[in-house]
Amino acid sequence: MFRKILIANRGEIAVRVARACRELGIASVMVHSTADADSPSLSYADEVVCIGPAPAARSYLYVPNLIEAAALTGADAVHPGYGFLSEDPYFAEICAEHDITFIGPTAAVMENVGSKATARRLMADAGLPLLPGTIEPVTSVDALLKVADEVGFPLIIKAVAGGGGRGITVVERPEDLEQAYRSTRATALATFRDSSVYVERYLRGARHIEVQVLGDAHGTVIHLGERDCSVQRRHQKLLEEATSPAVNSEQRAQITGWAVAGAEAIGYQGAGTMEFLLDADGQAWFMEINGRIQVEHPVTEMITGIDLVREQILVATGEPVSVQQHDVVLRGHSIECRINAENPDRDFAPTPGRLDEFVPPGGPWTRVDTHLRAGSVVPPHYDSMMAKVIVWAPDRLAAIARMQRALAEFEISGRGVSTTIPFHQRVLSDPAFVAGEHTLDLVSTMTPDRVARTA
Repeated sequence: MFRKILIANRGEIAVRVARACRELGIASVMVHSTADADSPSLSYADEVVCIGPAPAARSYLYVPNLIEAAALTGADAVHPGYGFLSEDPYFAEICAEHDITFIGPTAAVMENVGSKATARRLMADAGLPLLPGTIEPVTSVDALLKVADEVGFPLIIKAVAGGGGRGITVVERPEDLEQAYRSTRATALATFRDSSVYVERYLRGARHIEVQVLGDAHGTVIHLGERDCSVQRRHQKLLEEATSPAVNSEQRAQITGWAVAGAEAIGYQGAGTMEFLLDADGQAWFMEINGRIQVEHPVTEMITGIDLVREQILVATGEPVSVQQHDVVLRGHSIECRINAENPDRDFAPTPGRLDEFVPPGGPWTRVDTHLRAGSVVPPHYDSMMAKVIVWAPDRLAAIARMQRALAEFEISGRGVSTTIPFHQRVLSDPAFVAGEHTLDLVSTMTPDRVARTA
């Protein structure tokens, strides 16, 4: 077992990892930037270390300071959370060179899944279905025009090294192709330091389905069912649920079988997510692999009773996954709403600021993951998520009702601070959502400014 784990992250996921460490009897070290020096999250760790100024590039993304913090405190493992360096093979390699265990997949696996093009090739070899498009990156406009002729419109251009909804452009018309190609490459280079892009057919009316997998160093890979993440804005998730109302038992067996086969093919270790698009005919298509814990992991925990962060830590010590596939039972329904400091009526513009009031909801089968309290500051330097509200109920309609009740109880106020709570309440009341018939187009039909632009 590890003696001490350095948590290379911030916010609610840092608190989540610290809690898992405490339950396992492992000391934890939480790092922070100067902007987070007064964050309530720091009180959950045994030690804290300042790693730099507010900009993430000089703190949470600055590897030398993280390694120095681990050495200074005697941490023998690092948990990267999600975002930041969680899928950076270079960071994992540096940790290994300093005899620090990186809690996640190996650097070699991260190299493979971090490149969307490589991941597509490996998954195609493993028998997973891919949308028509390119396996290798598209390197010229001429090559793109040829692909467009074969794939047809609409199509989507994606950064090979992309993530977090960035580096993605949907192209509807041939005349927009060249500009979209150049702008996507520029965004990819600026964001991921890699301008490579690939192309695939864009599905209208699709749903985003992902499968949670767990693998260990002994060759075992299991799945923990699927999640539906179809409520998104700008390709970023806002609400997730498990299981998906669009997936029946036969489809579930097929999609989870593909997910396990794909993870086994690359020797995946730790917690990871195999992501698919489900088209209007019920056919699933492989999209990408996320080699880390996901923001939405609590909904899977709620329907399975399995602590995913605990499993991550134990697997990283060399222990086998603590459950077998036949032990995994999906019970009831769970929904998660991401409560962000954003104004949905202004295209989800961030609204950072100091919180005068912050009273999370409670009640039966209601969980709130957060790092904030009244008086806390939501800084402008990082992601705007303030909390996650997660509920469980015996069935989906009861879960919707429970979430509506929980959101109505949540009291948040602060000068200039808006939240996504009213938006979530609208989603939960939307007839298509209630019926389980919504797609990735849902948000575009609900946001006032977007509706005005397309009217």
